[in-house]
Amino acid sequence: MADAIVSVVLERIAALVEEKIRDEVNLVRGVKKEVLKLSVDLNTVRNVLEDAEKKGYKEKSIKDWLTRLENTTYEMDDVLDEWNYSILKFQIEQSSDGVAAADAVADVVPPKCTVRFCIPCSFLCFKKVSVRRGIALKIKQVKERLDLILAEKGQFHFNEITSQPSDRESWRGQTTSIIDKEEVYGRDLEREALVSKLVGEGGSSEEGLIGGIRVVSIVGVGGLGKTTLAQLAYNDSRVMNCFELRIWISVSDPFDEVEIAKRIVEKAGGPLPNTMDLDGLLQRLIESISGKKFLLVLDDVWTEDDTKWKPLKNAIKSGGHGSKVLVTTRNERVAIMMMGEFIKNDQMIHRLGVLNDEHCWSLFCRIALCGKNKDECEEFENTGKEIANKCKGLPLAIKTLASVLRFKNTLEEWESVLNSEIWKLEVVEDDLFRHLFLSYNELSPTLKRCFSYCAVFPKDTIIEVDELITRWMAMGYLGSNADDDWKVRGRGYFDNLAMRSLFQDFYMKDGDKIKSFMLHDIVHDFAEFLRKNVGSRMKNTTCKDCSPLLVSRVEKYRSLFRCKEVLDPHICDCLTSVRLLDLSCCGLQAIPKEIEKLIHLRWLDLGNNKFVEAIPVEIGNLSELIHLDLSKNRGLRELPESLCNLRKLESLNVNECRSLCGLPQGIHKLKKLKHLYNQNTLSLKQYPQGISELTSLVTLNKVLPCDGNKVGWLKNFNRLSGEVELSIEISSCGDSVEDAREAELGKKMHIQELRIYFSGSTTAMDGRGKQVKDTSSSSSSTSVSNEVLDALHPHPNLQQLTIKAYNGSRLPGWITSPLNQLTSIELHLCECLSLLPPLGKLPLLETLSIQDLYELEYVGREFLGISTTTSSLMGTILKKLTFWRCPKWNKWEDITTAQEEEEEEYTIMRCLTELTIVYCKGLTELPQHLLQKMGWVELQW
Repeated sequence: MADAIVSVVLERIAALVEEKIRDEVNLVRGVKKEVLKLSVDLNTVRNVLEDAEKKGYKEKSIKDWLTRLENTTYEMDDVLDEWNYSILKFQIEQSSDGVAAADAVADVVPPKCTVRFCIPCSFLCFKKVSVRRGIALKIKQVKERLDLILAEKGQFHFNEITSQPSDRESWRGQTTSIIDKEEVYGRDLEREALVSKLVGEGGSSEEGLIGGIRVVSIVGVGGLGKTTLAQLAYNDSRVMNCFELRIWISVSDPFDEVEIAKRIVEKAGGPLPNTMDLDGLLQRLIESISGKKFLLVLDDVWTEDDTKWKPLKNAIKSGGHGSKVLVTTRNERVAIMMMGEFIKNDQMIHRLGVLNDEHCWSLFCRIALCGKNKDECEEFENTGKEIANKCKGLPLAIKTLASVLRFKNTLEEWESVLNSEIWKLEVVEDDLFRHLFLSYNELSPTLKRCFSYCAVFPKDTIIEVDELITRWMAMGYLGSNADDDWKVRGRGYFDNLAMRSLFQDFYMKDGDKIKSFMLHDIVHDFAEFLRKNVGSRMKNTTCKDCSPLLVSRVEKYRSLFRCKEVLDPHICDCLTSVRLLDLSCCGLQAIPKEIEKLIHLRWLDLGNNKFVEAIPVEIGNLSELIHLDLSKNRGLRELPESLCNLRKLESLNVNECRSLCGLPQGIHKLKKLKHLYNQNTLSLKQYPQGISELTSLVTLNKVLPCDGNKVGWLKNFNRLSGEVELSIEISSCGDSVEDAREAELGKKMHIQELRIYFSGSTTAMDGRGKQVKDTSSSSSSTSVSNEVLDALHPHPNLQQLTIKAYNGSRLPGWITSPLNQLTSIELHLCECLSLLPPLGKLPLLETLSIQDLYELEYVGREFLGISTTTSSLMGTILKKLTFWRCPKWNKWEDITTAQEEEEEEYTIMRCLTELTIVYCKGLTELPQHLLQKMGWVELQW
């Protein structure tokens, strides 16, 4: 798995040879030659890595060789970081007009001496050469260690492969199959038996009881589908109707009773106590479920320690009669322990068996033979059945192997899998690992690295796909981050791994894109196995200052998750090599300046620490930082100017920093910044002038005034994508209109969601605190608002549109044509609108919300998309329609003739399932054609 870091270092060396060596180390004899030779050596070794990694799982000596190679390459990467760090510090010192240099001189001159600082460059040059020599020495030392490693390469007789396998195979476009709901084979009888045990009393009166609570267990080896069976029962309509409360908890190992109690309270809807001790949580748990009939699923339980289970067991006795606990475990002793002293026999233990041959073959065919014709299926059948038999009836093994074979199109390739040497491996810890190895070995070196990195997350963690891709990028797995395609490349890698059944339990976004996922516990074990026995690079393995477990995680993953120890003032070199650091939700009172020691950081999350009010200036010394998350630090008031020294920064997240008053004035220096997440930054009212220079921005959630322009400065920001919010202050002059035209929203084809918020509207508050129209506002403001919204013509690709506090008298024509991709529209506080446009013409519109239209009196046929001369077939998929606070609305025109009603019966809002009308007191009658079709209507006057 050394290929990823070798590739990264090669890219960095190439850049340094071109730039830094010429300018920064030409005074150090031999350095350029050493670095060039290092580059040649790494290129040579990269060509044998694929073969070496395949052999490394059978031969320990090769595995040790790979580990030493990887560690040495990381050392070189660290040296390059130090090089960049030193260059950054010199640039900062020189740009401060000698102030920093003067301070440095003061440190070495006795206090009583008077120093007149006139020519700072001589001191800086002396210091610069000293640092160069130190870095040159480190490069030489790394080169010597690499020479020793390369000298051993010949004894292993590796096959050289000059062309690296593609990370995105030819089947990349078939990713839609991973979002199909998977069928479950051969579990119908088990599901019925389990549902019967859950909804019925079952067995003897005391069997499996804890007080009045019955415990049911599913027991079986890993990969059998225990969790899948539990999910089938959990979501069965009979079970859903039987219990007032259903709670699913993934337990895993270790059994953390405090965390389990906390999650039960949260899912039961109860408030958490002020202190998170077990006693307080158990008391809240009792209050939350008292008297309620509940189903509690404890998935993947490992502990046999009754003392861990007993406090929870006593607390859940407060539940209502007929409540159940469903446990899944690999160990029958765990099931017996959890059922307690009342167990008389084992009828409440459901022992899950393997799939029979018929069901195995059906599941195997559904995946492996997908897309193949009848003749091809017959050709592969005999070999396929032999391979399926090796899965021994385990669904996870079948899915994994079938996913490998799905993209092999010749019988020879299938036979190669059948006869693979991997079936003879003896160094695996679990029988299922052999099946996973077959899938893993099909991956390119980069994809292997991306997959094994997932072991850094604790078991049962719901992993956000976008965050994982950002982590991969920070670790260098996505190649050079100098181009703009790393997110697309990362999504391709993720889809590739998901297609091979290495990622499972997907959570979808918008129905067609995976937002998050979980690793099956055996797949997680396999990923950890791949990372095992990584050799330590520490010279002193008996460090007294650092936890051995902590150091081990840094060595294996170069990442730490919610670990405050790394910011200790006495931090030693054991931890400074960390590249990814997550300190979110750690309750930090402040960010210590010692963070500057972590100069190798690429990814830093300091979010959700509510007591943090400032970021130390030392953060500007993290020269390699690419991603910085400061979100949800609601006490954070400002960002230091030194932040602008982070020249490699691509992503800055200040979402929900509600006290943040401004961004650094030097933000224009962040030339590589592509993502500025700034939703719900309530105190942020304008941007510094320099932000208009960051035309590489792809993400900018909130657009604020900049350099005298409200939105016009967006003219050259044509790469913006995702969600964009415009805050526009309307003046009575034409400046606002021209400013809106200059924004050229029509050229921003990647924006999917647009929210336009106007200020300076005609809304005021009456004596009872309700919003009413302010008649004192001039009509010229209304006219300007009309022109401004006309000028904010978005690209036809737009999918969601919100217009709020608009005081124009009409909506622009572009809202219905050509915006044919709109799926959602919200009109809020458009208090001067008296008519609605023909929104029924929008073919893809699913959700329409109309709120606070105080002048709306009439909704005509044109609203449905029906003209006076001909009927329209549009507006057929609208599902949710809401009218809220339209006090003057008194008529909604119906389809008037029998002929029209017959023609439009199946075309006008035929998909509408939810109609909400609230605080519309003037409306006395609804269209009959809607009432006849509606499944659910909420009316509130």
